[in-house]
Amino acid sequence: MSSPDQPTVTPSEPEAQAFSVGDLVRITARLSYLKTADPMPMLRPPDLVDADEVGQVIGLRAINQLAVRFRRGTFLLDSDQLTACSGDERPRG
Repeated sequence: MSSPDQPTVTPSEPEAQAFSVGDLVRITARLSYLKTADPMPMLRPPDLVDADEVGQVIGLRAINQLAVRFRRGTFLLDSDQLTACSGDERPRG
């Protein structure tokens, strides 16, 4: 129990990195599946995106999801699954 003169500590969520349309990104960890960004999304195997492949953010979706275009398709990914790339890296294909 906390007394009135002690500050209340609330756990903070880790801040999701803010991305913008056009940013270059890379997947940080191996995923178990990919979800397409089509009007009717489908689950696809994760090997459609190489580990070192750079993609481009083409859309911002709800709940920290981004539509990212890679060489073999456009997929919905959570922002915490991505890391920003430097400007000298370009998407292949």
